[in-house]
Amino acid sequence: MLRKLQDLGFLTLPKPLHAGHHQRKIRKVPHSTEPVCEPLAAIRPIRLVETHSRPDQDNLFCHLLQRYHYLGLQATFVGENIRYLAYDAYNRPLGCLLFGSAAWKTRARDTYIGWDIRTRERNLPLLTNNTRFLVLPWVQVKCLASHLLSLSLRQLNLDWEGRYGHAISLVETFVDTTRFRGTCYRAANWIHVGQTTGRSRQDRNGKMNVPIKDIYLYPLRSDFRKKLCSV
Repeated sequence: MLRKLQDLGFLTLPKPLHAGHHQRKIRKVPHSTEPVCEPLAAIRPIRLVETHSRPDQDNLFCHLLQRYHYLGLQATFVGENIRYLAYDAYNRPLGCLLFGSAAWKTRARDTYIGWDIRTRERNLPLLTNNTRFLVLPWVQVKCLASHLLSLSLRQLNLDWEGRYGHAISLVETFVDTTRFRGTCYRAANWIHVGQTTGRSRQDRNGKMNVPIKDIYLYPLRSDFRKKLCSV
C-alpha cells in the first residue's frame, strides 16, 4: 500500500534497508529439455505443486521463469502471491504459473465489477493477477495451456486461504497484444472485458507508452460482484 501511495505522489518512502524478494539471487537448476509431445491424455494426471515451502522446487520455478519467460522474474514476489510448478504423470516439469498482486486500477475491470474508488481500495486484496504463465518451450502438447489454467483456478482459493487466511473472488490477467492472442484464456472460459490504455502505472506525466494489453477476468464465485462491492 505504501509503495502504491508513493507511485501516486502522496508520499516519499526511505530507501529500503534490504533488496527484498524481487532481488533474490536466481540459482541455476539443472533440468531436462527433452521434448514433451504426447497427447494431453497420455501425460495425465497433471499436478500443480505450490512451491513456497519447497525450496528445491521454488529454486527451479524461479530459474525456469527467469530463463524462459520473456519478462523474466522481475519484481514478481511483492505482496501476496502463489506460485505453481506443473508436472505431468512422469514427473516432468511442464510450466509455471504465478498469481500475485492485482493491478491498482484498470478502467475496464473496475467498470465490469462496478467499483468506485473507495470500494476498490477496500476490496482490492480479494483479487489476484496471473502475472506469469509459462509453458516450457520444449513442451508441445495441444490444449495443455488451457488445462493448466483450469487446474490452477480449481485449487487457487484453497492454497490462498491456507497461506494468507482469506479467499480470492476474482482473477485477472493482462495479455500483451503485440505478442499473444489470449487463445488459452478464452479456451479456459476467461472473460475478455476490454483493453488497457497503453500507459504504465509508473507514468505520472502521461508520456510513457507501453504495449496495449487485453484484460481477461475469471470469477471464482458466482456472487463475486456482491462480495467485491461490499463496504
